[in-house]
Amino acid sequence: MSDSNHVGLWNRCLEIIRDNVPDSTYTTWFIPIVPLKYEDNTLVVQVPSQFFYEFLEEKFVDLLRRTLYKVIGEGTKLMYNVMVDRTSVPNQTVNLEASNRSIAIPQNTPIRNGGNKAPTILNAPAPQDLDPHLNPNYNFETFIEGYSNKLSRSVAEAVAKNPAGTAFNPLFIHGASGVGKTHLANAIGTRIKELYPDKRVLYVSAHLFQIQYTDSVRHNTTNDFINFYQTIDILIIDDIQEFIGVTRTQNTFFHIFNHLHQNGKQLILTSDRAPVLLQGMEDRLLTRFKWGMVAELERPTAELRKDILRNKIHRDGLEFPSEVIDYIAENVNESVRDLEGIVIAIMARSTIFNKDIDVSLAKLVVHGAVRQESKSIGIEEIINTVCKHFGLENAAIHTKSRKREVVQARQVAMYLAKQHTELSTSKIGKFIGGKDHATVLHACKTVKGQCEVDKSFRSELDNIESNLKQKK
Repeated sequence: MSDSNHVGLWNRCLEIIRDNVPDSTYTTWFIPIVPLKYEDNTLVVQVPSQFFYEFLEEKFVDLLRRTLYKVIGEGTKLMYNVMVDRTSVPNQTVNLEASNRSIAIPQNTPIRNGGNKAPTILNAPAPQDLDPHLNPNYNFETFIEGYSNKLSRSVAEAVAKNPAGTAFNPLFIHGASGVGKTHLANAIGTRIKELYPDKRVLYVSAHLFQIQYTDSVRHNTTNDFINFYQTIDILIIDDIQEFIGVTRTQNTFFHIFNHLHQNGKQLILTSDRAPVLLQGMEDRLLTRFKWGMVAELERPTAELRKDILRNKIHRDGLEFPSEVIDYIAENVNESVRDLEGIVIAIMARSTIFNKDIDVSLAKLVVHGAVRQESKSIGIEEIINTVCKHFGLENAAIHTKSRKREVVQARQVAMYLAKQHTELSTSKIGKFIGGKDHATVLHACKTVKGQCEVDKSFRSELDNIESNLKQKK
């Protein structure tokens, strides 16, 4: 068969596929596939994204195999041309003859080591041989900017353009789980490798660093371990809070940190909390964490969540009604990971149960997967309710008073504002007593800790929240 037959061959395949899947599945997963050519017993088709390819392979490989064998013949191979932002990436060939599918990796395509494999330590490799352990999908192009992350992103881009050449060294990025810390740290490393290919860049989790250090102690190679890390130009440590309570690891990292900083190397650290809240970390390390820039990644606002959803849906070659995007953005507000997981869950449920993608389906998935919390309560209402509960004038919690009841009311108001509003910790602090974000974080931790050990306090807090919800 000649190349010119590829459209006709695929159309014949579609006729069979359409008779074997629901209309919604056919429209979602097979209409977007574009036949490119047929040669050497291989049909080449184009799909919108890596996610699209993986979903086809997981759910429909048997149907594709049977169909291609029936239309073209036994032994036919299928090759996907995956598009990323409408730009093709290396083809992925699927051998349909066996259940274990083989992926063809073209020449000059780098093969990355697994995320848990430690870098070579004994003989420091040349820059081009050192696997930076970066995730190329985590880059600035896929990091959607909004008000809640604008400052952190701007600082990160400045560091990427001029590593160790700005005042942002170290760059300490902190925020709740799922807000994009790992993404942003990887984006910095990826951009640096693009701009400065000779730089030795290494991304490593704090957990893996600790494992490597423990292994070096066990095998009496600690000096080699330290020497290796002291050769890095840009060191990215993710989840630095994992070092809490591990004194020997902290001591070793302290010496590595000092050497790199003094020799003009860039350090990038991420944590789930601000340095001031890293209790169990040595003071000398905490001091160094604050030498450069401490940047908070806040939870995404509703508008940013919509932008993130639109971007993911576009990248995955999917289509969601605007009202579905609005519903997800308004009701999934904890993390970016939750947003992405909901999109995948909706697509899967739509396909498996032959459901249209609409608000009712989104509600079903969201209520089953995400803890629902109201975010429509205003901070003034919180202040009024809390002060009334504690028998205080509203002005009291804005004073510098250290009376027990005033301090407790102030901390409870900060905690509830964090739980029930979209405001950043900095803005909450400004609204309540003119405090800084560190004070708000400390208040939230204090209230949460007291709830865990004091049932009567927990009951009081529940009553306040109940009163707040009644006033919505």
